[in-house]
Amino acid sequence: MADKPFKSDVDFIRSLAELLRENDLTELQVKREYGENDSLNVRVSRGTVAIAAPVAAAPAAAPAPAAPAAAPAPAAGDGGDPASLPGAVTSPMVGTAYLSPEPGAQPFVSVGETVSEGQTLMIVEAMKTMNHIPAPKAGTVKRILVEDGAPVEFGAPLMIVE
Repeated sequence: MADKPFKSDVDFIRSLAELLRENDLTELQVKREYGENDSLNVRVSRGTVAIAAPVAAAPAAAPAPAAPAAAPAPAAGDGGDPASLPGAVTSPMVGTAYLSPEPGAQPFVSVGETVSEGQTLMIVEAMKTMNHIPAPKAGTVKRILVEDGAPVEFGAPLMIVE
């Protein structure tokens, strides 16, 4: 029995994604009511590349005066995928990225900060569940590739930890 509502929800989400693509929209948000205490909230969006580009450009501008620091920036800007960079931390799911535990709080980490393996780097919210994204290894946060509250896709690069 649980498979039927799940399958219809998946079909519904696929239909929304198709509607998004066919009408050249960037985002759709729908709430589907099933009963008094049962609903499905869906937000389908595209354009995560546009969100990541301004964030990637900001760190590239700051290290420009120092020749050694400018070397990593062109690697991502030359059409290379930031997810393929050494130390890239990618999103394990589709959701919304949050850099701090709650609005107005200090971020979990910042650029230049040293982190230990397993330390929370950020949260990705998916279906009202807050999923902590741990550091895969100890190192230094080199770049943060997403903005707070930005939608992220599965496999999208979130941060560089080297």
